[in-house]
Amino acid sequence: MHCLTCGDATSPAFDDCQRCGTRHGQPAVLPGVPTYAVRGLGLAACVAVGATAVLFTLSALFPLVGVRLARSAAERLDRDVLLGAVLAEVLVTLPFILALLVAATLVVIWTWRVRKNLDAFGGAAPTQSPAWAIAGWLVPFANVVVPARVVSEVARLSLWRRRTPGLVVLWWSAWLVFSIGERVVARLEEARYERLTEFPRNDEEFATYVDFYQGALLPRLAPAVACLVAAAAFVVLVRRISAAQQDRLARAVPAWPGGYPGWPGGYPGWPASGGPSATSAQLPPGVGGTIGA
Repeated sequence: MHCLTCGDATSPAFDDCQRCGTRHGQPAVLPGVPTYAVRGLGLAACVAVGATAVLFTLSALFPLVGVRLARSAAERLDRDVLLGAVLAEVLVTLPFILALLVAATLVVIWTWRVRKNLDAFGGAAPTQSPAWAIAGWLVPFANVVVPARVVSEVARLSLWRRRTPGLVVLWWSAWLVFSIGERVVARLEEARYERLTEFPRNDEEFATYVDFYQGALLPRLAPAVACLVAAAAFVVLVRRISAAQQDRLARAVPAWPGGYPGWPGGYPGWPASGGPSATSAQLPPGVGGTIGA
């Protein structure tokens, strides 16, 4: 007999598959439990996360442009050029903020869907509530730990791993370095900017703006690199988890009047009067639906 989930040969010495944890004869997808498509949503989330990382890196490198504008302002003693540098940085930052909001929305929905799909996977036995797949990103202090726990469990149970995949550790570590480091750098940079002369009048005062942009580049590099690493690791995770879950959903088998193949007496938990019709096969719920379904 072979496992209906992963296809490995099963041993009568164990009640479940030693690879994926599915009980012998149990279908890959439990009947009557809603499932959700994740491949397309996962791809959209990957694109949004990648775009966010690229846009943040561009904004982090803005001091290279700021230095040139500050030097031009110093040469001409023109305060309007310095104002133009501030406006230019705002224009560079706005696309990043928009991409971040889109990516955050898609990632939260994707996390919720892949967690909900675990409820339909026999042998998975998840411990993290689906509610935490959303609230974990939003609740202060909990968002430092909970999202990683949810994704870790989803990765282990979707990819049939006994331990948390290293990509999850890499992703979350880099994400924490980025999110915390970016805030620290922004506050220190704001404090430095407030010490500048608001209306520079001479070469010395204009030179302080050149020094400001020159000193702003290096501290920004650490969060930028962490952002790129976190994005790359998360994209790989999303692609692997989405592919594994979509493949398992495709293995859903029909429930025939005699029960599921290899499961004596049909599927446990179904009353005799509530089983499939004796005249036609009944397919499990198809992949689809929305986050609120």
